[in-house]
Amino acid sequence: MSLENILTDWSKYRKGLEEGGFHDYEHMWGMVVDLNKCTGCGACVVACYAENNLAVVGKDRFDDGHAMHWLRIERYWDEPDLGEGGVSEFQHHGGSFLPMMCQQCNAATCEPVCPVAATYHTPDGLNAQVYNRCIGSRYCSNNCPYRLRYFNFFSYYETSWPAPLHMQLNPDLTVRDKGVMEKCTFCVQRIRTAKDKAKMEDRKVLDGEVQPACVQTCPTTAMTFGDLLDMHTPGEGVDNTQAAALWRKHQVELGKSRQVKQNPELRGYRVFEGLNTDPKVLYLERVREV
Repeated sequence: MSLENILTDWSKYRKGLEEGGFHDYEHMWGMVVDLNKCTGCGACVVACYAENNLAVVGKDRFDDGHAMHWLRIERYWDEPDLGEGGVSEFQHHGGSFLPMMCQQCNAATCEPVCPVAATYHTPDGLNAQVYNRCIGSRYCSNNCPYRLRYFNFFSYYETSWPAPLHMQLNPDLTVRDKGVMEKCTFCVQRIRTAKDKAKMEDRKVLDGEVQPACVQTCPTTAMTFGDLLDMHTPGEGVDNTQAAALWRKHQVELGKSRQVKQNPELRGYRVFEGLNTDPKVLYLERVREV
């Protein structure tokens, strides 16, 4: 950050989230995950590995806490009334699944603690990571309440893609080396491609034109991705995005740590919303047979 930037933009840096934050946002990408449709198949996880050149670390390193998945599926049981005999690892017996990827918080706790500004907020409303600037302090990981940042402990590229598997690497992304922090980016390479194409054709990015790999792959269409900018401002044109429509339908608003719903039966909620991180991933609670 240059001195000129500080002098020019100081008044913007001091703007709180309720005032719109620092950026004049171009987009505010967000997601909706319908847990009623999620079967825990793991297709989204596999797609994330393939799209983002993620290394498979193996069971031993995973047990040592060196996991590298940007998206994980948490499995839990929340129907204790079924009794021990009625609960199994399968969903129809009470197990539920929760896909967890970076929540792309608008008030991200990971950003201000980075000593070299390797993680920052973009005009697209994303929590970005600059690998070339990262020095591996891991402060961002310690400060993430969702535990969705992963540190490269080893040079995984030396063993993870032996020939001819290296041919499957995505040329739009680098293969990261040890010593840097990694995280979900909402497949920012796809977002940039769609934005560049729209710019060349002198139009806006269309709803559904860009989808992260996990959203594109989900066989049950449990995930919806889209622009949430001006979601709560009437007449701003976001009525056309399916994601924004779902946020409004379930009466969940950005910029709030507690939602006040006219209909408490609506299923939408955000994880750890009370921490005031303002995450942009909305979950729709699973409907239970009670």
